[in-house]
Amino acid sequence: MQPTHDHLISSLGFTHSSVHTKGGCTLGPPQNMERHIDFLEWLELDMAIKILTCLDDSADLIRASAVSRYWQNIVVANGLSKQLCMRTFPQLACITRVVEPSHDNSAEREHRAYASLLRALTAFPLTYCIANPVSASSTDHYPQESIMNTLDPLDTIRNRGSYWSSKGSNDPETPETLIYNLTASLCIITEINLHPFQALFQPEFPIYSSRFVRFRMGHPKSSKELSCDFMEAQECADDKFIWTYTSQMFPVVQANRLQRFKLPEPIICIGGYLQIELLGRVQKQAADDKYYVCVAHVQAIGRQLSPAFSVEFSERLNDVTLKYDAGGFGLAVSSGDNGSLSTSLLPAQAPRQLAWGNLQDFIHMIQAHGDGGAYEWVDDGEEFDPVFII
Repeated sequence: MQPTHDHLISSLGFTHSSVHTKGGCTLGPPQNMERHIDFLEWLELDMAIKILTCLDDSADLIRASAVSRYWQNIVVANGLSKQLCMRTFPQLACITRVVEPSHDNSAEREHRAYASLLRALTAFPLTYCIANPVSASSTDHYPQESIMNTLDPLDTIRNRGSYWSSKGSNDPETPETLIYNLTASLCIITEINLHPFQALFQPEFPIYSSRFVRFRMGHPKSSKELSCDFMEAQECADDKFIWTYTSQMFPVVQANRLQRFKLPEPIICIGGYLQIELLGRVQKQAADDKYYVCVAHVQAIGRQLSPAFSVEFSERLNDVTLKYDAGGFGLAVSSGDNGSLSTSLLPAQAPRQLAWGNLQDFIHMIQAHGDGGAYEWVDDGEEFDPVFII
């Protein structure tokens, strides 16, 4: 019979409530733990490795290695932290070597890096992970309807809609893609959110959502491929990347609100690029009787792993290096994480309209600019919009 996780923990003398912590950091097992684990040193090495390999929590491996030098040597020498990390994040299979400036021993270096990487899954704070847009497969009117607009949580700025729009198509199955650069070359992404755009300036206020959405993550085929400004050149960059993860298709509701798409499990994005694939079109524009897809806002939420971790690609050697900074890791862990983003940073899900929308826009602008600028209300005869004055 395959031993269960709880049986193995019990055989090691641990329980989930027996771990000593201080300030949220695991310090190791209680002092009397050694006498509970000593008998396992009588096991054959192969059996000891089998037992440790069955553990599915990095904290258990750390506890075991902390009890005695014997168990620490087994964990480090057999790369058990790396094995567990690879099972948890299959995308890491492309990593060919690990670099940590403060450690020369390759086995200990890999153990420290992969054990810390597993811990980063829950210890690092949640944050917004999109840095910049890279390209859109098509844009109807550039730059007024650029992908750049999807980074702003406001759906109207100075009485103009803030959104990206595809070109029109007679075929409702024509797909579109949006590509973004993330805030770090290594991120753990947990959910991606999408806000379809509602054209309040058109008759009947149509909502130009897609039918489905799918997400991909990966890295450039070559750094040289990204020297082009794809937005300015109005070029699609889909073929410039290697996508190491592809999600399932999620249905999109034809509604003017932020829609959350939680990934089935946290995904490590190696290389720092995200593609959002919009599949199917549901709304025609009355003016030309063509189908369009429009997006007001996009978010990628997860855990940014830099500066503790980063990846470097060597095109000449076909080599992917994982760089680990223990100091950066300690700093990120000490910052703490309550498991949720600050609600003051999240855009409102309800449609922003009339005076309530203006008030929300004003609050967002105050939060976005902490540099001492002044604000004033501008009356254009229809609605009041807040304007930031430098």
